[in-house]
Amino acid sequence: MSAAFRNSQEVLNRVEQIEEICGRDIGNGIELLVEAAKGGLLGAACSIAEHPSPHVAIMTGFFVPHGNPPAAETDGPIGCAHLAAGLHRVGIPVRLVTDPLCLNAVKVAAHAAGVPTQVPFDVVPVDAASVKDPSVTSILNLWQSSEPPVSHVISIERAGPSSDGTIRNINGDDITPHTAPLQLLFTLNQIITIGIGDLGNEIGMGTLPKELIAKNINRGELIACNTPCNYLIVCGVSNWGAIGLLTALALLRPDWKSKLTKGLTLETDQQILKTLVYDGPAVDGDSACQALTIETFPWEYHGKVLTEILEAAGLIESA
Repeated sequence: MSAAFRNSQEVLNRVEQIEEICGRDIGNGIELLVEAAKGGLLGAACSIAEHPSPHVAIMTGFFVPHGNPPAAETDGPIGCAHLAAGLHRVGIPVRLVTDPLCLNAVKVAAHAAGVPTQVPFDVVPVDAASVKDPSVTSILNLWQSSEPPVSHVISIERAGPSSDGTIRNINGDDITPHTAPLQLLFTLNQIITIGIGDLGNEIGMGTLPKELIAKNINRGELIACNTPCNYLIVCGVSNWGAIGLLTALALLRPDWKSKLTKGLTLETDQQILKTLVYDGPAVDGDSACQALTIETFPWEYHGKVLTEILEAAGLIESA
């Protein structure tokens, strides 16, 4: 990709528009968090688009222990599936990362998006205690010894520890016993880290001042994650941020565009959600119910946002 194309005003404007769409607040009070993280989408996309040998690990899965049934939530795996499928189609090595409680949900979403079964999964047990835990060490060693080595790790809607080390949900409940410490995989300096979240308790949100989250998010002081990242994307729904990253990459790399976005359709998006909910299973993260909703909003609402993102990226004509 030429620097001239990357710096063209049209591309920059389109990426900024996508970031604005993804950053739309759905009632969580994230406006100032979005503003503080502005530019994160472009930075994250450029870090992949300009890397000579990208190899991307994508982690997701937010387990809802009080769900009916207890299951992973619908936000996260869908965006992960779209992003993994697109990167794989352009020949970028991809690996998916989660824990045993969310594994099946992440798998079925990925496969519904067209991610081949041979794409590897790295699974961290819920009781992993530290970066020296054999399960964590073996994954980090594998990432470093791969050819090419893992260059990026992207966390999508993955809960991380607050200042006291406790992992909490939106209500401030301690979900540490149900959440593997995937933040331990953000520890290698040579790997570029990207965080995508929508509230403040997700991995990567430690990039923002804790006071900002505390002042603007309900229970923010209690739930704020202290794990930082190189590039942070704050969005109304984390799935949107992952789709935004995929479309920003398509703008920055026109040679990748058609393959990156081949599966980014309303039909595929809806099918991923159905497969995730019924075969995962998965529940809505807010209502904790097994329903075709994400953050209580029906798929049709998210489909409209996806359409707006695709229009902003110039991938479909505006209505």
